[in-house]
Amino acid sequence: MFKGHSSMPSERASGLLLHITSLPSYGGIGDLGPAAYAFADFLAAAKQRLWQVLPLSPTGYGNSPYAALSAFAGNPLLVSLEKLSDWGWMDGARIAGLEGRSGNVRFDVVGQQKVPLLREAARNFLHDHSKPHHQQQWSRFEDYCRTNGTWLDDFVRFTVLRRKFGFTSWNTWPGELAYRNKEALARFDQEHSEELAVERIIQFAFDEQWAELRRYCAERGIRFIGDVAIFVSYDSADVWTHPDIFELKEDLSPLRVAGVPPDYFSKTGQRWGNPLYRWEVLAQRGFDWWVDRIRRAHALYDLIRLDHFRGFEAYWAIPAEEETAVNGEWVKAPGEALFRRLQDALGELPFLAEDLGVITPEVDHLREEFGFPGMRVLQFGFSNRGAHNYLPHRFEKNTVVYTGTHDNDTTRGWWENGATEAERSAVKAYLGPTADGVVWPLIRAAASSVADICLFPAQDILELGSEARMNIPSQSENNWGWRCPENAWTPELAQKLAELTEVTDRDGATGP
Repeated sequence: MFKGHSSMPSERASGLLLHITSLPSYGGIGDLGPAAYAFADFLAAAKQRLWQVLPLSPTGYGNSPYAALSAFAGNPLLVSLEKLSDWGWMDGARIAGLEGRSGNVRFDVVGQQKVPLLREAARNFLHDHSKPHHQQQWSRFEDYCRTNGTWLDDFVRFTVLRRKFGFTSWNTWPGELAYRNKEALARFDQEHSEELAVERIIQFAFDEQWAELRRYCAERGIRFIGDVAIFVSYDSADVWTHPDIFELKEDLSPLRVAGVPPDYFSKTGQRWGNPLYRWEVLAQRGFDWWVDRIRRAHALYDLIRLDHFRGFEAYWAIPAEEETAVNGEWVKAPGEALFRRLQDALGELPFLAEDLGVITPEVDHLREEFGFPGMRVLQFGFSNRGAHNYLPHRFEKNTVVYTGTHDNDTTRGWWENGATEAERSAVKAYLGPTADGVVWPLIRAAASSVADICLFPAQDILELGSEARMNIPSQSENNWGWRCPENAWTPELAQKLAELTEVTDRDGATGP
């Protein structure tokens, strides 16, 4: 299936897509606490061997994990206060007054209520670390800082500076800080040493809790699929720290930005606004920033989904002054050289390629050259004959199949609100009667396909409608907030999914 990487499944497997924020945790947002372990137990009972999450990065504009403040850091909002209480960093009674475990994420409330408690707990650890029960953890913290210093030091600076200047973009800060004058940064470090230490400790807490959850899942045969966005946000620690590897003007504003050209869905295309890489500079440096990024991603995940894979072959470059994506151009990217370098530095690459949309033969060739599996989404397969590549009879083994993704409506929502009459007729012709709903027939079609990996959004397993949609790409607000209901992961549902997993040979069992 994959070119020999030990962390890859070597046979058919299935799993669920559920972002950590969607768990029913205390504090108004899903986190790495008890609800994550309960979901892992459900996956094990259902004989699922993969758990896919969205980027775990700290979020910026619109609370999108794809508009991150760092390509390396963890999202502080995912840190479990209950775990911090177990560690002795804070009084567990402080959690009782927070938002409960039900309802969608209210990011404004979470920011007001949870973040101050995180900082308070980190300060407690900072000042109490000499106590015997904290000494071993403090030793791990010091190791963590040494191991991750190449990105951690600048990220915590960025975080504290951003807060100091009212969360404005870094290019509006005083010039000596925007342009990273060494003396100015040294003064800042000295004047804000405790704030910087607190942010380092919060990052350490994220890594500790994530590593503990990964161990728990690994003991149950569950591996994590993570997500790496090809581009980074302009307002990020990455661009502030490494302006030389991005297409910026002398005043540090973007020269050209990323997006996609006009198509069937949009007459003006999509202007994402991410700064483009200076690939020639990166190539001269042996793609060092990308090597560090993927090394960090592989330290967090077992498999890595590369978002917008086609951009590694060619990307749509839009002059920054353009308001739409119409007046852009395709520019070749050094994808093959990049992947060769990553392979030399890190070994075989555990990548899954997000190759949805209009894909050229050159993009297919790049993916096939390295043996990366591509993606297929069943919801896309019923509109016309040209869409049949997304249907199981056209799959290859080296494929990852989904019923839908975080960017689509739920399958039930699509069926009830988005599918055309032609699509409905095609679904019925392909799957048979849908009197009891379309969701599980599509789940069965995905599971029984030849695709080596099969992934289901949690909303589809729960047969939820459009109210449970995670993201509408054309909508800049009110996304990313869905949380699964409490007590949704029942033994009966686990058994239903386990039976399907067994009969489709995705449970990891061997022999007749």
